[in-house]
Amino acid sequence: MSGKGHLTIIGLGPGDPAMQTPQATAALEAATDLIGYGPYLARVPVRAGVMHHATGNRVELDRARHALDLAAAGKRVAVVSSGDAGVFAMASAVFEAIDHGDPALRSLDVIVIPGISALLAVAARVGAPLGHDFCVISLSDHLKPWGVVEQRLTAAAGAGFVLALYNPSSRARPWQMGRCFELLRAVLPGTTPVIFATAISRANESIALATLADADPARADMRTLVLIGSAATRVIERPGAMSWVYTPRRIDAA
Repeated sequence: MSGKGHLTIIGLGPGDPAMQTPQATAALEAATDLIGYGPYLARVPVRAGVMHHATGNRVELDRARHALDLAAAGKRVAVVSSGDAGVFAMASAVFEAIDHGDPALRSLDVIVIPGISALLAVAARVGAPLGHDFCVISLSDHLKPWGVVEQRLTAAAGAGFVLALYNPSSRARPWQMGRCFELLRAVLPGTTPVIFATAISRANESIALATLADADPARADMRTLVLIGSAATRVIERPGAMSWVYTPRRIDAA
């Protein structure tokens, strides 16, 4: 290492700049080098003298190693993620690279700055669906076998967790959301609420409420977060307005 490096891993929030924390903004302004997946990095305003290192998708470890190399050279590096950097994002990749990299990397100053995750932004839009126990699962089988995803979906739904599903569908795996609903219909009532929230907090935001019985998997893409209630989740109908969805905090003993 040529100097004392500094690496900050930042969650930018779901999209609306108002949902980016002041701590994240301050860290971005202090950086000399910014690294991230291209569409996320494009959300950070360009400033004179600050290098932007945009990369493609599915290269998280390479991106993390590049950030660590720059920090080891004495740069003030910020790695950005959408939402919260610790939820299916870059914080884990950076620490994995440190864990398996040069032991000298452990002397770097590394800070993780939290952000508002998509599941929290969506929940706030529709009421309080996460009012009781919930589980967050990625449907992507890029980094884990699909069989593991199926086991976790069935177990979590059967245990009474509300489910927040990230990465529900893509062009490479358009069938997985449908398979997910098939599995959950064998465990949960057909009346269970399902929320499709796409591009949450952005100008093209879209939120749709369905039931598990009639939920259409084609509503979901990679910009969509899908929330699936538990058997206890309730819907409050509102004339002329979007319904509220909440999960009571109390579970009565049988």
